[in-house]
Amino acid sequence: MAQSLVKLKRAALYGEEILLGLLLSAMILLACLQIILRTFFASGLFWADPVLRYLVIWSGLFGAVAATGRGRHIAIDLIGDHLPPVLQGWLTLIIQLFSTLAAAGLTWAGWRFVASEFAFGASGPLGLPLWLLNSIFPLAFALITLRYLLLFFGQARAVIAGPAIGREGGGQ
Repeated sequence: MAQSLVKLKRAALYGEEILLGLLLSAMILLACLQIILRTFFASGLFWADPVLRYLVIWSGLFGAVAATGRGRHIAIDLIGDHLPPVLQGWLTLIIQLFSTLAAAGLTWAGWRFVASEFAFGASGPLGLPLWLLNSIFPLAFALITLRYLLLFFGQARAVIAGPAIGREGGGQ
């Protein structure tokens, strides 16, 4: 069971890297094409700039999902390193619980946003519906919520096991 979970995690990380690479490649190619068209032909693709904006949003949010899965999301630690190992583990557990709840709230807000875009029915670049282009918000935050929840349970297991494991058991 544990080996299959490790394989699943590796596959997810590999898939994230491929997706991020594809998004970055698409952004670079599209931006370079726009530069060439504007510089040498005094024209451009009217839909390219809005598509680039959405690609930046998608890559940023998928990057946040990937960072969370690796335990490398943005963190500010003012007192954690100065606490005894037992308290460090508990502090990490509380932070991961708060992060899980915050990401869950952002998932809910993203879902409401996409639902309002769906109800409004507007379309964006290339005629794609805006709700589809903005669906990255609830999707990414749901994945971040899941990742923080898994980190929380891993840290809870480490805290219960004892102070010798401490912070390392939660994936940070």
